[in-house]
Amino acid sequence: MTTLTLIGKPDCHLCDVAREVVETVVAEMPEDAVEVEELSIADDASLYAQWWEKIPVVLIDGSLHGHWRVSPDRLRAALEAATA
Repeated sequence: MTTLTLIGKPDCHLCDVAREVVETVVAEMPEDAVEVEELSIADDASLYAQWWEKIPVVLIDGSLHGHWRVSPDRLRAALEAATA
């Protein structure tokens, strides 16, 4: 199973948009192919130190996929490659 990690914070408009893109793309994938976890920089000082300037951040299996804006097409392609 592939793990997609969305790193953001509460009350972040771009994070809300990224979450919607992630939910839409993951819903198109085979069931149980992708596990989504959300982490907040507000809850973790090390995440804050690393990512505060770049949220929302998307990691796929722990590797940086992208930040700020999430492209549905690019995310779909990356998830398809990761789950193949």
